Amino acid sequence: MSPTMDQMREAQRALDAPLFSGLPGDVEVSFEFFPPKNDKMNETLWHSVETLAPLGPRFASVTYGAGGSTRERTHEQVVRIQNEAHIPAAAHLTCVDATREQVDAVARHYWEEGIRHIVALRGDAPDGQSRYTPHPGGYANAVELIAGLKQIADFEISVAAYPEVHPDSPDAQADIANLKAKFDAGATRAITQFFFDPQCFFEFRDKAAAAGIEGEIVPGIMPVMSFAAVQRMSGLCGTAIPHWMEGLFEGLDDQPAARQLVSATIAAEMCRRLYAGGVRQFHFYTLNRAELSYAICHMLGLRPKAKP
Repeated sequence: MSPTMDQMREAQRALDAPLFSGLPGDVEVSFEFFPPKNDKMNETLWHSVETLAPLGPRFASVTYGAGGSTRERTHEQVVRIQNEAHIPAAAHLTCVDATREQVDAVARHYWEEGIRHIVALRGDAPDGQSRYTPHPGGYANAVELIAGLKQIADFEISVAAYPEVHPDSPDAQADIANLKAKFDAGATRAITQFFFDPQCFFEFRDKAAAAGIEGEIVPGIMPVMSFAAVQRMSGLCGTAIPHWMEGLFEGLDDQPAARQLVSATIAAEMCRRLYAGGVRQFHFYTLNRAELSYAICHMLGLRPKAKP
């Protein structure tokens, strides 16, 4: 996909200093949280939700443990976010260790509670299993899950995408074909796994467009709160970590404030480069902490919206 004249002018502005000057705040954002395990974690989560809510996110999603291990906690937070924080809420739902009837029952319950948005995922292998195995009576994959959800109700459906190829995919072409099948089954948008190279996202977006995918593809942004944790997660999902990142975080294990400044700078610059390439929607993996995501949104020109 060749850049438009507007994108070329924007790219030139991105190269001019200061990097973030003049951004009109025309981005749209969404945030991902995970269900807390105890009261202290719940307090941290809700401080983050209340901090980010004034930015007017398109939606906030809540993750779902393998085999429904966090089902009740996910449900509680999804409903509370929608009803108390007044953010459109999206519930993650997977195929792991559940029959179709069980998954359908969860989806119907969400619809009855007023939840209209599902993040439909195949899901990862449960602990102790090296590879994902479909439940004999369950949905085999995300494509089947999406089709099943659409038969239950007209959900808005977000799905996962992998700019650096899903670990279980034989190759990039098969990965793109699977993404197209998700959209053909009824997906509304795709949210990517986190990455650290904007060019990787642009190339993936171009490949998707060449394959006939017209749906929205939103970059997933992971601000680094712990470099060691990001290394572990990257190893599981196949995300490449640039060599220069390790050097930037070296020596910051005992300097949390400095680490946050470095992390915000890296993520904000990547988002700025994505913006220069025409991206206007961003999805932040918050890890239930608001500071970094809020700072990046602020640098992208987003400001709190007045309460009605």
